[in-house]
Amino acid sequence: MKPTTALPQNDQPLARRLLRSLLINVGIDVICALIVTYVMRINDLFWTNLVFSLCIGMLALLFIETGRYLFQRKAMLRKVHFLAFTMVASSLALFFGILLASWLLGLPVDSFSMYMSVGGLGLVILTVSVCIGATLFFWNLSTLAELRNQAATERARSVGIEKQALQAQLQMLQAQIEPHMLFNTLATLQSLIALDPPRAQQMLDQLIHFLRASLSSSRIEQTTLAQEFALMEAYLELMSLRMGNRLSFDLQLPPALRDTVIAPMLLQPLVENAIKHGLEPKIEGGRIEVVASRQGQLLLLDVSDTGLGLTAGPQLQPASHASHIGLSNIHERLQALYGAQASLTLKPKLPHGVIAQLQLPILP
Repeated sequence: MKPTTALPQNDQPLARRLLRSLLINVGIDVICALIVTYVMRINDLFWTNLVFSLCIGMLALLFIETGRYLFQRKAMLRKVHFLAFTMVASSLALFFGILLASWLLGLPVDSFSMYMSVGGLGLVILTVSVCIGATLFFWNLSTLAELRNQAATERARSVGIEKQALQAQLQMLQAQIEPHMLFNTLATLQSLIALDPPRAQQMLDQLIHFLRASLSSSRIEQTTLAQEFALMEAYLELMSLRMGNRLSFDLQLPPALRDTVIAPMLLQPLVENAIKHGLEPKIEGGRIEVVASRQGQLLLLDVSDTGLGLTAGPQLQPASHASHIGLSNIHERLQALYGAQASLTLKPKLPHGVIAQLQLPILP
């Protein structure tokens, strides 16, 4: 005998919402028919009472949904107002529902008076109570849905802000790294223009190639190992032109890992740091190796050098390594992107040098 719902704000498709209300309405109508038949003892014929209950319930659904729609269109939907409307709508549904059921069952026109004389106030209270109870239930259900939607929107906004912050960190890291490299490279170019023009041209071409690749990398949220290793190759080729025989390098990327997705600008700060603090201060220079491997569901990226090492120079002392170019930024980005699943460790390489190892989860 009654039912359903008033929703303050509901973004569900109208057909889906009405179908849900209709199905719940039928269930409540069946329960009301059982109460009227076996508890209130109004007419011992359950199926007759079910017809009355369905007619009253469907009209209540029609009146309440229509009122909800009109209230929302006028931006007047207030809980107290709508509950008052529900009381009026349920009373009208009771009156017209009994008339409709009487007509459908071929009963006398004065069935309303007969029904009310038997059920009286109890029937009115049952109808109004069920309508108000269902209205409050769906109102609160809709409010919870709104709160969940607002929370999801806030989470999405937070994720967007976090992505913007990470992008800003990436651009800041780019700004930290490139000036040091550019100033030294341009100084070398200046001296080579007069002494060795062909080599100066080669270095300029390599610089343009590196900057183009670096700019593209700084504008994306994800990259592949193949792209990151290509960027490292361009960078190390440029450094080898500047340092000459003092720098050699080797990049090892298994074919199976070429398409593995990672965050950009994770390797370059480590390579830059190895050159600046490990190889450049060393008279004879040294060698850098960048190796990618897989260990279960972890991606291991090793950047090793044969430079001064952890003890001979200021390169990566455990207590102060975060102060060097990009390393603190890497720690922050790893924490933001991967949490406890990722890590950056630094250890000495025998007989001399440093190994910086990134451990990243392999994303599906």
